[in-house]
Amino acid sequence: MSTPAPPSSPRRPVTARAGRLVGRWWRRQSPARQDRYATLGPLVSVLLFLAAIISAFWYLRNEEFEREQESVKRDTEIAQQQVRLRLIENQEQLVRIAREIVTRQIDEEEFQSQAASFTRERPEITNLIWVNQSRARKASYSTTTLFSELGLPYVDNQRSLPEQRNSEPDQAFRATRELRLPVYSRTFTDGNGNAVFQVHVPLLDRSAFSGTLIAEYSIDSLVRYFIPAEVSKRHTMTLVDAQGKVVASTLPMTPGETAKPASIVHEVPLAPASNGLVLRGQGYRTSIGLISNTLFWMVSALSVLTVWMLLGTWRHMRRRVQMQATLVSETNFRRAMENSMLTGMRAMDMEGRITYVNPAFCAMTGFSEHELIGRMPPFPHWPPDRYEENMRLLQQELQGRSPAGGIEVKAMRKDGTLFDARMYVSPLIDPKGMQTGWMTSMTNITEAKRVRDQLSASHERFTTVLEGLDAAVSVLSVQQGELLFANRSYRLWFGADAQGHGTLAGGEPGLPMIADMGDSVDSFGGLPTQELTEAGSETREVFVESLQKWFDVRARYLQWTDGRLAQMLIATDITSRRHAEEQSKQQAEKAQVTSRLMTMGEMASSVAHELNQPLTAITNYCNGMVSRVKSDAIGKDDLVAALEKTAKQADRAAQIIRRIRAFVKRSEPQRQAAEARNIVDDAVDLAGIELRRRNVSLHVYVAQRLPTLMVDPILIEQVILNLLKNSAEAIDMAGLPPARRNIELRVVPKHTPEEGGVIEFSVTDSGPGLKDEVINRLYEAFFSTKVEGLGIGLSLCRSIIESHRGRIRAQNLYNGDLAVGCRFTFTLPVETAKSTGLEAALT
Repeated sequence: MSTPAPPSSPRRPVTARAGRLVGRWWRRQSPARQDRYATLGPLVSVLLFLAAIISAFWYLRNEEFEREQESVKRDTEIAQQQVRLRLIENQEQLVRIAREIVTRQIDEEEFQSQAASFTRERPEITNLIWVNQSRARKASYSTTTLFSELGLPYVDNQRSLPEQRNSEPDQAFRATRELRLPVYSRTFTDGNGNAVFQVHVPLLDRSAFSGTLIAEYSIDSLVRYFIPAEVSKRHTMTLVDAQGKVVASTLPMTPGETAKPASIVHEVPLAPASNGLVLRGQGYRTSIGLISNTLFWMVSALSVLTVWMLLGTWRHMRRRVQMQATLVSETNFRRAMENSMLTGMRAMDMEGRITYVNPAFCAMTGFSEHELIGRMPPFPHWPPDRYEENMRLLQQELQGRSPAGGIEVKAMRKDGTLFDARMYVSPLIDPKGMQTGWMTSMTNITEAKRVRDQLSASHERFTTVLEGLDAAVSVLSVQQGELLFANRSYRLWFGADAQGHGTLAGGEPGLPMIADMGDSVDSFGGLPTQELTEAGSETREVFVESLQKWFDVRARYLQWTDGRLAQMLIATDITSRRHAEEQSKQQAEKAQVTSRLMTMGEMASSVAHELNQPLTAITNYCNGMVSRVKSDAIGKDDLVAALEKTAKQADRAAQIIRRIRAFVKRSEPQRQAAEARNIVDDAVDLAGIELRRRNVSLHVYVAQRLPTLMVDPILIEQVILNLLKNSAEAIDMAGLPPARRNIELRVVPKHTPEEGGVIEFSVTDSGPGLKDEVINRLYEAFFSTKVEGLGIGLSLCRSIIESHRGRIRAQNLYNGDLAVGCRFTFTLPVETAKSTGLEAALT
């Protein structure tokens, strides 16, 4: 019987196919990747081996730790059970003794004997006390020499009475009295410094509380006698109070010694005490044999050494791959840079044969690479008429005597056209430090040369324009104080010295003081150049005493051609203009004085009439006194009274004359602090003469607490006087009845969006008003509606107000379509800063 052939295993074809796939994938990889994978394979194997050993060690350690935890938990529960049974047993005996005390089966003497017998069999109990309902001790027994008072196991002399009454025994007593059940106190320290706690058993006589039976436990004795020895040998058992403080332990410790932190801890409450005490079992990892195993450490050391060697090999392979990639990248970068740059590169050997040209050189000359490489002089890009010159330059180049700044040559393209080029030469050095040839770079400078020539021509034209200017133009270096440029006008006035620039620029806020042209550095030298050059030009007027000329100076900062920060000044001669302005100012001042004199001339008859009254009174007083003195009909008192009246009339006449002289006196305009009320009073006094002569009444209203003005009071008084006189003349010329012959002068504060805070002066009359064409030309110079008028009064008024930065305007008042008056209004701004002088705006 033939034996059947075993069935073919289905895994063999799959394995063979997988092997073929892996081999095909391996052959497709690059050599660098093959080296990398060959290095990473052993490294992965060693790491897996280490991971297996570490996992086994970790598993064994965890299993050992779990067993230790179970042991600590079991021993802790055994110790708890022993202590718990002992406490329950003692509590039952105490309840029995308490019942005998309540039923009066024992008295104090019998209590002493039973307490002695009870504590002798129970070493953990140190005191047994019988107290009544008021906590007075009736009987007690102590295994120590300390006795308690008021039911306390001891009296602490360091504590006050309230502190003792709120102690743990006191709290337990009160809890027992309230609950009528046995109560365990919290842990406290007795007179010997030992940690103890008490159990209070209530004495209930027919449900009435008659006291407690107190048993005091020594915590250290509980641990020492009732925790099994085999348990304390295996693990440390400690009792911990509610605050986490260790009060007793099975581990003997010397004073000051600190227990080693436990790695395994299990805690259970100390039942049935329920007073915060916790029994804590502690265990430690003691088995470290696996770590000290020699075989384990040998395997670990060999694995680490293998990993270190594999890592070193891998780092070497990676560095080699990186160097190879860097070399390829640098080669590609150099080739791309040579192909993309516009500078032509040409390499020659020591004999002058061309060995390399880049695409830019070929594009520049029009010759291809194979037409240039290998050629000897003369080269195809040399112009035929410059063979000798180019051969001389080539020999100079081969001898290493080419200038560092390059050589400017003429080159020829393949189509025969010429272009300008600049060539720079440097030696070619091989890795051994030997020179193998020369590298020449060539740049087409045709366009740059054309631009340079155009710039030179433009500079010449610009210089010609600057030289032809009537203004002085100068440029000074800020840091060195060097005069960089000066045109013809500057040299004519100041010479070639930089001191003239400093004279024009010195003293202006924001411009440097260039007084010392030596080693001084301008105060703006450290500031950013861009911010200074972007700032606009500044204008000022400077008087040069040595030339007796006024200059309008414009200054600004700029960046000079070499990058230095420079200051440019343009100084224009304005001496003629200043003279004209000065003459115009003097004419304006003369016009003001003339206007005041004309006003007084127009008011001459009124002034004469005004002066005639006090003079007539003086004459009458003098004639009367002479007559009465001659007839001896006057007494001393009457004579004195008459003389005082005469003097008063003389003062009145003198005051009128002083006021007129002060008004017409010529003086330089100047601003000063003045009150609006004082200005109005002086103007009204002068105008009153004319108003009384023309029979015109004046109503004045000046607001209270007006701010102080910074004005020229004489000029403002002149404006008010002119307006009042014009209004009186208009009313008189219109022949209005007495009811309409009145003028109103108002001075009030006002605030407008355009002007801000101002004081408004308004003169309102009830005359016939002004025609529209007159209002439009009212302020024109030499325009007047009066036959004998010169037309400068209102023009000067407007100039005066505008010089004080105010406004003046006129408007008619209407009743329907009928004009019933005219109002002139001008405003003066309220200034808080002092002014240095009146602005001359009377042009």
